[in-house]
Amino acid sequence: MNRSTLDSYRDIASALTPLAVSQFLASHDWELEHQQPDVRQVWRYGSGQLSTAPRVMIPLATDFADFMPRFVDALESLGHIHDWDAGQLLERVIATRADLFFVRLDQGMIDGTIPFQQAERTLQSIYKMMRAAATTTADPHHSHKGRRPAAVGEFLDEDVRLGHTKRGSFVFTVVTRLGDPTPQAVDGQEQPTIAFSRRVMETLARGLETTKRLTQSWDQEALEFPSRLGLSAGLVESLEDMSQPEHLRSLDLSFQWAAAERKPDVGLATIVLDRDVIDELPRVRERLVRREEPVRRETLVGLVKSLTRDDAAPDNDGSAIITVAAEVSGKTLRVQVPVTGENHGWAIMAYRRQLPFTVTGDLSYERRAWRLTGDIEVDSSFLQHLSGSSTPDLREA
Repeated sequence: MNRSTLDSYRDIASALTPLAVSQFLASHDWELEHQQPDVRQVWRYGSGQLSTAPRVMIPLATDFADFMPRFVDALESLGHIHDWDAGQLLERVIATRADLFFVRLDQGMIDGTIPFQQAERTLQSIYKMMRAAATTTADPHHSHKGRRPAAVGEFLDEDVRLGHTKRGSFVFTVVTRLGDPTPQAVDGQEQPTIAFSRRVMETLARGLETTKRLTQSWDQEALEFPSRLGLSAGLVESLEDMSQPEHLRSLDLSFQWAAAERKPDVGLATIVLDRDVIDELPRVRERLVRREEPVRRETLVGLVKSLTRDDAAPDNDGSAIITVAAEVSGKTLRVQVPVTGENHGWAIMAYRRQLPFTVTGDLSYERRAWRLTGDIEVDSSFLQHLSGSSTPDLREA
């Protein structure tokens, strides 16, 4: 074994525990032949003849001075027996009690690298995706706005991890740990419960499969109870964010389910989102947003952050599109509002003096932006009081 190979097994030895390796062996074609509690285990590979079957010794006493060299030897032996390199062995051991989710960016790369900004955007999108799936799992009726169930935070903080990257284009590996099985009494008999992490991953797989299907053939019934299909606007938006680079040919999304648990009925094949599918994602998201955020009458009180001339209005109309930052249902939104005439003047005054601007209209979400539409009403009483006039000072405007 050369130096680089030895170093690779040392690397994975520091990432694994004897218990994880034992669980891997127990769930595959290995038999526990002998053990000395808290000291060592001897496992026999069940596919060979009893007398010639390969055997490995897994050290358990982590406080022994020679534990790490012996553990590295055991891992190297397992890799040799199964004809796996260190990375493949690590992946399979982890997958015994963890579900793996792979995000592959299929794009042209000269040296196997991607820009930092794309990597950062991809990681943020993966986090958003996992949070959306966890929220849907914890509370199918949740609006995906404001405070989320405690289980979502615990899952993101404790159970989901970023694993080693794989070869071939650029692959992000997401590891969701299932923990030890916890039995639950059902009709007097103990039955293992399904870990929340596994439920989240099933929701994610179902949502991704449904999203691709809807880009190809829209099904209105999907909006009746989208959470049953793992759908949410946040999930689809994360895919949009991830697929922004024009040089990206496709997103290839796949799952490897934990060997120690039953295999679900979703996520069994790679989900390929090519450019034709990616181009349809905004349409799917818009329909989900309209369902999650139906048009409603809202009064916004906030600061005017920007003013832009309304190019669609006549030149002498004095129209503009302003952006108001206001709190709605516990969340700060930037809302685009069309204003004309005196309302335009009051908006300019509020913008220049950084004063609260109050406006009422029909709040909706369209084309990735919040907008106020319908009958727009501006309450300028506060601004009139400050200026001492019932009309804005157009010279200031």
